[in-house]
Amino acid sequence: MPDEQIKTMDYKQAGVDIAAGEQAVKAIKERVRSTYNANVLSELGSFGGLYRIDKTAWTKPVLVSSTDGVGTKLLIAIKAGVYDTVGQDLVNHCVNDILVQGALPQFFLDYIGVGKLMPDMISGIIDGFVKACRENSCALIGGEMAEMPGLYQSGDFDLAGTMVGMVEESQLLPRSNMKPGDVVLALPSSGLHTNGYALARKVLFEVMALELDSYVEELSCTLAEALLAVHKSYLPILQPYLQNPGLKALAHITGGGIAGNLKRVLPRGLKIEIDLPAQDLPAIFQLIQKNGNISSAVMRQTFNLGIGMICILSPELAENIQAKHKARYLGEVQTGSDAAQVEFK
Repeated sequence: MPDEQIKTMDYKQAGVDIAAGEQAVKAIKERVRSTYNANVLSELGSFGGLYRIDKTAWTKPVLVSSTDGVGTKLLIAIKAGVYDTVGQDLVNHCVNDILVQGALPQFFLDYIGVGKLMPDMISGIIDGFVKACRENSCALIGGEMAEMPGLYQSGDFDLAGTMVGMVEESQLLPRSNMKPGDVVLALPSSGLHTNGYALARKVLFEVMALELDSYVEELSCTLAEALLAVHKSYLPILQPYLQNPGLKALAHITGGGIAGNLKRVLPRGLKIEIDLPAQDLPAIFQLIQKNGNISSAVMRQTFNLGIGMICILSPELAENIQAKHKARYLGEVQTGSDAAQVEFK
């Protein structure tokens, strides 16, 4: 090919706009900085986030970390053009995951992968991160924003996040003093949270032929409002009780449902029988089950069924929490076989 016919190419022509990426980082810097505390030593854009451990606040601290995503709830956010709620979902999910081990969140790192950098999308996602980090008293100290045309279509994006927290070694959960007679309480979820969306979308959009802007009488809101309800953080409710010896264990109800997650904190030789009548399920779960003709067993494996966090407590502390936070009684810890068991009445 003659030299004059050779065209100079750059990264932007290949679909990656470096200048737009730098502008996006610049645009979010002040909002991200609003989550900082005295322990943050780095600025956004550093190769790594620097976070100092306050030695005066901890005696024998243990770092607790968790990484997660938002799943196919992102498809709802993309279709609705609403991005801040999934940002909050990601932070709150990770906060709850370390909370079940008694840890307080310290800092958060994010990953955003996009097909094409769109300022409104990035701004909305970051707004969600910032809001949730401030509400959970943790710092957003860094992350990755990757523009990858070909891997993601224009308008698509993916999220992942890592939360790092700390707990005194002596206060790690679950505690070893769990015993028969301890009470099992449930704190309500705000909806599907971030699990079960593949099945929910199939029933609601394909079987029922609903649209996101469809007003659903049973839900008293649009479908978009119900499906994008923010994954609740249980830190504000549970933080005052984390050092109370009457709090024996916590289970964040995510993928695998109530039984799958409760087994993770239940010692060998103990069992729990859950009392959760089908008619008491929140409307969104009844709607999905009825119209999808889904068995109770599949519902229990797939969804949180209106329960976001389960607490195992001494009877005295259970009475206190039930009165203050409208927690729901699910049952009691009982003597069981060698393997930990969770059953439904």
